[in-house]
Amino acid sequence: MRRMNRRAGRMAGLAAVACLVLAGCGGGNIESADAPAGASECDDELNMAINPWVGYEASAHVVGYVARTELGCEVEYKPLKEELAWQGFGSGEVDVVIENWGHADLKKKYIQDQKTGMVVGPTGNTGIIGWYVPPWLAKAHPEVLNWKNLNKFSQEFATSESGGQGQLLDGDPSFVTNDEALVKNLNLDFKVVYAGSEPALIQAFRQAEANKDWMIGYFYEPQWLFEELPLKQVQLPPYKAGCDANAEQVDCEYPTYNLDKIASREYIEAGSPGAKLVENFKWTNADQNVVAGYIAQDGMSPEAAAEKWVKANMDKVQKWLPAE
Repeated sequence: MRRMNRRAGRMAGLAAVACLVLAGCGGGNIESADAPAGASECDDELNMAINPWVGYEASAHVVGYVARTELGCEVEYKPLKEELAWQGFGSGEVDVVIENWGHADLKKKYIQDQKTGMVVGPTGNTGIIGWYVPPWLAKAHPEVLNWKNLNKFSQEFATSESGGQGQLLDGDPSFVTNDEALVKNLNLDFKVVYAGSEPALIQAFRQAEANKDWMIGYFYEPQWLFEELPLKQVQLPPYKAGCDANAEQVDCEYPTYNLDKIASREYIEAGSPGAKLVENFKWTNADQNVVAGYIAQDGMSPEAAAEKWVKANMDKVQKWLPAE
């Protein structure tokens, strides 16, 4: 049985993997969700990377919950930033990156060159990245919704961290971003400052709305926060094919991302029930936002949030399960 072989092969790599996890998440522990007593035996374990945003966490825990409760799989969740997660395909420590935002560079390295990973279809989610302002600012000064007007207000956006320039607030430095190149190539009197995480970025938008502070920041969809706080997107120069081919010369808005799933080639080709579930998994932005909201807004654990959604949506879940 492949699970036993992979466990034996993993023993020599445990110390290295621990270092990867610590580097990726600042010391977070691997979470484990074992199959309940009486569940049918799954022929493999499922090692799920957890990238650092709550929408990803929602998708991963829903798939993990279904794998555990419907298929009897052992599931492990491993908090890792994006490239560290892809590195795990070759060692067998990571089976699935459940939500990928583009990453042509990682696809070339790990799919085309190393051949340790493979694309296993869309998640069903449409990803949008852009610059946003709080609702009060869009209403009071609608001209800020066009990038051409931003320099007129750069001093309004300035903070103690932006060195006399306007501040453009980004999230985690590991997120997909062209913002430093955009600021430079659009000749904007702004400096990119990193909040450090998705929760910090969300809190900054909330405070800016509550205090009527000037703020512009990187943000994205799907994202549960829009139900609470309808941020308004700033118009950037339109995207054209190839305008972002050179990372240092990007001068256009972000493309629309059809988010996909990346998995270990070895894991998928073995054809376990867990692998079939990953291949079949597909849902909507609205679905993800509901689960992410349970976690981030309602304070539910990811496992409880996944359970609540799955029990209310078994018609969708049944379509993901491998055929008997």
